[in-house]
Amino acid sequence: MYRSHHCGELRATNINTQVTLSGWVQIVRDKGFMVYVDLRDRYGITQLYFDTERSSEALMQQAQKLGREFVVQVTGTVIERASKNPNIPTGDIEVLVKELSLLNKAKTPPFTIEDHTDGGEELRMQYRYLDIRRTPVKNNLIFRHKVTQEVRNYLSKNEFVEVETPYLIKSTPEGARDFVVPSRMNQGQFYALPQSPQTFKQLLMVGGMDKYFQIVKCFRDEDLRADRQPEFTQIDCEMAFVEQEDILNTFEGLTRHLLKTINGVEIKEFPRMLYDDAMRLYGNDKPDIRFGMKFGELNQVAQHKEFKVFNTAELVVGIAVPGGNRYTRKEIDQLIEWVKRPQVGALGMVYLRCHDDGRFKSSVDKFYDQDDLAKWAKITGAKAGDLVCVLSGDKHKVRAQLSALRMELAERLGLRKPNEFAPLWVMDFPLLEWDEDTERYHAMHHPFTSAKPGQLELLAHNPAAVKANAYDLVLNGNEIGGGSIRIHDKETQAIMLKYLGFSEQEAKAQFGFLMDAFEYGAPPHGGIAFGLDRLIAILGGQETIRDFIAFPKNNSGRDVMINAPSPINNAQLDELNLKLKA
Repeated sequence: MYRSHHCGELRATNINTQVTLSGWVQIVRDKGFMVYVDLRDRYGITQLYFDTERSSEALMQQAQKLGREFVVQVTGTVIERASKNPNIPTGDIEVLVKELSLLNKAKTPPFTIEDHTDGGEELRMQYRYLDIRRTPVKNNLIFRHKVTQEVRNYLSKNEFVEVETPYLIKSTPEGARDFVVPSRMNQGQFYALPQSPQTFKQLLMVGGMDKYFQIVKCFRDEDLRADRQPEFTQIDCEMAFVEQEDILNTFEGLTRHLLKTINGVEIKEFPRMLYDDAMRLYGNDKPDIRFGMKFGELNQVAQHKEFKVFNTAELVVGIAVPGGNRYTRKEIDQLIEWVKRPQVGALGMVYLRCHDDGRFKSSVDKFYDQDDLAKWAKITGAKAGDLVCVLSGDKHKVRAQLSALRMELAERLGLRKPNEFAPLWVMDFPLLEWDEDTERYHAMHHPFTSAKPGQLELLAHNPAAVKANAYDLVLNGNEIGGGSIRIHDKETQAIMLKYLGFSEQEAKAQFGFLMDAFEYGAPPHGGIAFGLDRLIAILGGQETIRDFIAFPKNNSGRDVMINAPSPINNAQLDELNLKLKA
């Protein structure tokens, strides 16, 4: 028996009990006539105690030779600790060791295995198996397990059935780039790793499964960010014989359950916002509504003077920064430089100070009088003591720029509190979006999303006006889930693929299996997929997902621990009939 108890278990009630513990040496404190050792396992830390009065000389020497991260087993008696440690659950006791077995030596770790380590992120990723020993990372993975179990329990209690779908599928031209897998047995042909199980879950609805879910790995070969990995996990769900309202109610329920069970937070309302309103008021389709700073469009009150920058702009738009009038000129200049960075791309920023005495002072005073500036303040909702920040230009670009500024200001003002949760449904997305590079329309969600009732006819003459029967669930400015009511008949699916630029032959080659299935009695159906990694990070009070993934990739999509991706040998290439370019 390697252990009778774990290292986070013993309390004062165990005093005088003989125990056996196993774990890693956290630290050794050698006082000469006594040795203290902190022994750590997944559950916590127990202090071990050796002294010259009660421990043999050989045992003392063993203890003094222990190093960090040595793996040991000890047997001894639980005794009351003379100097108690209120910061750990086992702080009232220690173990007077009688026997010590060295199970494995360890090299000195490249960084300290402590809550606040001296290891940089890249180094810790290289030695991720050591990083996992640290309490914050370990707790994040346990937290992930807890959330995942709650998801499974909730969906199972609501009659969802978990079904596994294939990982080796066919490549499709929609969405992000596929990861492809060459087939040895079918020379010159390739599988793709799924970007989502979309078509399979629709086929399960045709198959009569009625309510499906899967916690599933998905793969997208695209540029990475802090909240994006080449492989990620989805809570993938589909329901038959449902309308949009059924899905929204079901997954509001799941989100409420997680927030209450995991975070102890009761959420009463899930506001709903049209996509067009989200873009107009917040400049993006996943607004953080924990704070205000809604956009105020200023064209009518800013384009009547001789200020050419505004007069030539498609959109003049501003936000009121609460308490921003306290900013110094230097701080405002820093904000202007911030919006001019390439990542944001604005050419500059106009500002308006709202003084406590009701007077206004702007950076363009020579063009606008007090009455003009008062209208700016009214439209943006600015009050005395606030600062109004105004950008102008192409409406799509300037909204994105002001949205970035809004989020940056909220961060600086401490308005994005991780322990506050504000969910939001964003509804009625455009069905299609125009791609300048390919000069054709693409599905904003995917090709299987249905149009809002009565709008399919608009595809023929005004495709940009067609709204999708689609919805995203946003939490604290992050999209955590997205879905739609699906097309469930062959004729409508064929029309959709036609307007996406597929010929009849291409549509049959790519999606013929799904369209054929629709001819055998497909029920009305729809669903949603949650990004599990992102959801867990937000519930855990963070927005970066890496520390909630056991073995994440870096910003280049590399696993620096196992050094992947890596070359394969020529024999493997020959088997696959592949050749590398010289």
